[in-house]
Amino acid sequence: MFPCSGPVPSLAAFRQGLRELGYVEGRTITIECRTAEGKPDRLAQLAVDLVQLHVEIIVAAGGEPVARAARQATSTVPIVMTNGGDPVRSGLVASLARPGGNVTGLVTIAPELSVKRLELLREAFPNVFRVAVFRNPANPEHDAPMAEMERAAPGLGIQVQVVNVRDLADFDAAFSMISKGRAQALLTLPDPLTVAGARRIAEYAATHRLPAVYHRMESVDAGGLMAYGPSYADLFRRSATYVDKILKGAKPADLPVEQPMKFELVINLKTAKALGLTIPPSLLARADQVIE
Repeated sequence: MFPCSGPVPSLAAFRQGLRELGYVEGRTITIECRTAEGKPDRLAQLAVDLVQLHVEIIVAAGGEPVARAARQATSTVPIVMTNGGDPVRSGLVASLARPGGNVTGLVTIAPELSVKRLELLREAFPNVFRVAVFRNPANPEHDAPMAEMERAAPGLGIQVQVVNVRDLADFDAAFSMISKGRAQALLTLPDPLTVAGARRIAEYAATHRLPAVYHRMESVDAGGLMAYGPSYADLFRRSATYVDKILKGAKPADLPVEQPMKFELVINLKTAKALGLTIPPSLLARADQVIE
């Protein structure tokens, strides 16, 4: 089962990981894909529906909200996280080394990454002083990165404007708040909503000629300017190894939760040119990928 609240490339990476392990979809493994379509209130029912299908494993793609919905729906079906915040703090696992329940997988515990994105934004655009940050107040994963950013922002000469979005319908009001606050740049926090709304955010940024830094590479493919964070494709591909181990008899309680091993900086020069922005050569030289 795969609740594909993330973009299609993530599902493709997961399928690739399964193929590399010898699985043939439709013959040796079946994937039941479900998506909340950026609507968090649908997650609980989707999880219940999948449990009722008697799936063998739930792969929770979309961070803590998806994993939490799956965990609330079942305490027996193994759950593999593909990404997310701190599962110990949220109570999903007892510890990273010994999860102790039916949840394991991969996480992106790195609240300092949001500070790094602020630093990259400041390095690329020294005249940017006001940055709007998209946050889902219903997502507890955002508490730590927001606290880190608010501590670091004054030292960087940046004022952070928090823009709350709880649903896709909130983006229009969020854009209005950003305009009224005269933000000079945008930054996103990891959340199914900011993934589902990535193209709308990129379009708003393009219309108002605002630089934006995202948390995942697919947002740059959707027209965003710059992204820095874990390789989500790598995380989804690696999640297939958990599925393989569990299908071969391993217990989630005994499989350590892994943290990201690979981080990437991606810059879209095509978007930069369209916005009339110049990316410093020093930053381009450090980029893992430059889209021209």
